[in-house]
Order: sequence, then structure tokens, then C-alpha cells
Amino acid sequence: MSLEAFKSRVLPVKNKLYRFAYRLLGDDSEAQDVVQEVLIKVWDRHDTMDELENMEAWCMRVTRNLSYDKLKSRQRRMTDSFEEGFDIGATDDATPYKSAETKDTMRMIRKLMERLPDKQRHVMQLRDIEGYSYKEIGDILELDMSQVKVNLFRARKQIREHLINTTEYGLQ
Repeated sequence: MSLEAFKSRVLPVKNKLYRFAYRLLGDDSEAQDVVQEVLIKVWDRHDTMDELENMEAWCMRVTRNLSYDKLKSRQRRMTDSFEEGFDIGATDDATPYKSAETKDTMRMIRKLMERLPDKQRHVMQLRDIEGYSYKEIGDILELDMSQVKVNLFRARKQIREHLINTTEYGLQ
């Protein structure tokens, strides 16, 4: 693919790619980064791009995949800082015992979330930690609204049951 072909076939879809990435990520700078990475990938493979029938579809797929990668890395960062950044009922006058108990509970929830099936874990992460709406989660994970709600319900139920068994009965 020549520079002229790149300018005529790829650059016109740049704004579509940005809007798609922005819808998935919800962050302007991350969406711009994704589009830039897509354009670099296209240019790096410019010698094989002439074989593609639908350049726009390929670019959209790469945009989606890179956006999902960013979401996963964001999730890892959130999971790594989950205990520190998630203060349930923490107050300035919390006793050391209460603080330790809360920290242990948050650590247990993080471990329980890691054991959930992928869909349930992603939906719970996006809803309860990231604060996305059901519709946004459906768009990000390509699920319909009912699937989002069912997966969230099942994830919360499983974690709740495990926490009750652990705290009430000492079962693990």
C-alpha cells in the first residue's frame, strides 16, 4: 500500500475508529492512543494491506481488540489497587481491628472475583468497581442487557454466599 492509498483508504475512517474506541473505553486520551496504535499497525503492514477486501472492517476489529486490551490492563491495575482504593465504611476513627477486618474482607472478595467465570468477573468489575451502566457494559462486552444483569446477579450471589459461609460458619 502506498502513502496515497493509506491516505485515501485509512485516514478517512480515523474518526470512526476514535468514536468506537471512545465508546468502549470512555476515555479521550486512551481512545486517541488506540487509534494511533491502529494507524501504526496498518502502516507497519502496508505491504500486505492490499490483500484485504474491507480495510475499514479490519481497522475496526483491531480497534476493538486494542480497546479490550486497554480495559483488561485497566482491570489489572484496579484489581492490584482494589484493597487500597475500596473503603467500605472506613472512617477516621475506625479501630485497628475494624480496619484489618475490612482489609481482609476486601482481599477475600478480590480472590473470589478471580475465581468467577470470565463473563461474571468482567461484568462485576465493570459495574461494581468501574461504575459503568448496564448499557455500557453490554456495549463493551458485546452482551445484551439481560445477559449483563444475569451475569452480575450470579456473580454477586456467588460472592455473597461464599462470604456468608466463611464469616458465619468458617467454611472456605
